[in-house]
Amino acid sequence: MRKYKTQMEAAKKGIITPEMKTVAEKEHIDAETLREKVAEGCVCIPANVNHTALSAEGIGAGLRTKINVNLGISGDAKDYELEMQKVDMSIKFGAEAIMDLSNYGKTNTFRRELIARSPAMIGTVPMYDAIGYLEKDLLEISAEDFLKVVRAHAEEGVDFMTIHAGINRRAVEAFRRDPRKMNIVSRGGSLLFAWMMMTGNENPFYEHYDEVLDILREYDVTISLGDALRPGCIDDSTDAGQIAELIELGALTERAWAKDVQVMVEGPGHMAMNEIEANMKLQKRICHNAPFYVLGPLVTDIAPGYDHITTAIGGAIAAASGADFLCYVTPAEHLRLPDLSDVKEGIIASKIAAHAADIAKGVPHARDRDNAMAAARHEVDWDKMFDIAIDPEKARDYFESTPPADRHTCSMCGKMCAVRTTNMILEGKEVKFCTEK
Repeated sequence: MRKYKTQMEAAKKGIITPEMKTVAEKEHIDAETLREKVAEGCVCIPANVNHTALSAEGIGAGLRTKINVNLGISGDAKDYELEMQKVDMSIKFGAEAIMDLSNYGKTNTFRRELIARSPAMIGTVPMYDAIGYLEKDLLEISAEDFLKVVRAHAEEGVDFMTIHAGINRRAVEAFRRDPRKMNIVSRGGSLLFAWMMMTGNENPFYEHYDEVLDILREYDVTISLGDALRPGCIDDSTDAGQIAELIELGALTERAWAKDVQVMVEGPGHMAMNEIEANMKLQKRICHNAPFYVLGPLVTDIAPGYDHITTAIGGAIAAASGADFLCYVTPAEHLRLPDLSDVKEGIIASKIAAHAADIAKGVPHARDRDNAMAAARHEVDWDKMFDIAIDPEKARDYFESTPPADRHTCSMCGKMCAVRTTNMILEGKEVKFCTEK
């Protein structure tokens, strides 16, 4: 029997856990340095004691930027097998986390299978599942009922949970004082806001926050403090509601750490590029350098069908400026539930953003693959290039779709390939284009 309840408790006691050893090896850092970061709270290792298939990952300061994939069942799309195919694709392309956002029917069957087979971290939003799990309408759900769902998810093996505890009465007052174009766009946040307005009660996750933390501590679930008042369009960013909630999240972070519960803080959704860096620094300051999980940011509102690109732009800037964890967005965002192709496009876009940010931040060994690609391109070794690429199959398919006459070039430049020309000259060879050797 282990001598600690959570990774943070172990870290504070000077214990290097098996999960810390795994993360330290993946990140090429000293395990003792990692332990100190976990004890401080600037790094978390979401690892539910009941998620036995997990390959632990660290999120936070000095580590690689991680990405999350959202999937799950909805009332209009109930194909469980398709969602499992999305899970397999997420793991194939290296997503470190998967959030099950199912909100239809009895979701625990899907979630249990997901946890049993996934080496990636699993996250949920218990608020989404409350109505289906409890078979009650919103107004009929009590504070105690919400806690039952939190416990059920924790027992099943969920590694982190989004809990919208920051949208309390003070934050709501600030939100209502400063009108928005898009109001509340967080699904969980809107449900809690509606529950609070209809019942006249305080946010149950805020009012019973200590009880929530006790449940999470029992299973070593990381709390992801949800941003219910995140901006849903660029005109609403960095307004009174967003900042008021962020201040509450900073206080809730310290309360969680006092109980040895690991914390992530969730951040803005839509935001102009010139505001992103300041928001990242503000969050880190107000939330005491807790790991920051950003839902975007989407840098423009006019690109439905291409929001994986608007998100990759914002995510790269955010991560380079201090964010630690990116939530992917697919081309289907704002339009429909994503299909397999959408999921792949979203994952690749987010992986590119995360990797580009890691290079900018100087994360250890972040440049290694880029340097290997440069070497393969210098050698005009296509097989090596395909192996190194984020999406080897797509790279190979593009190359083979219009094969060159000479495999030491591609069909764009042919024998006028700059790399080929320069290599030949440096090797003392003569370059000819009009006659064959």
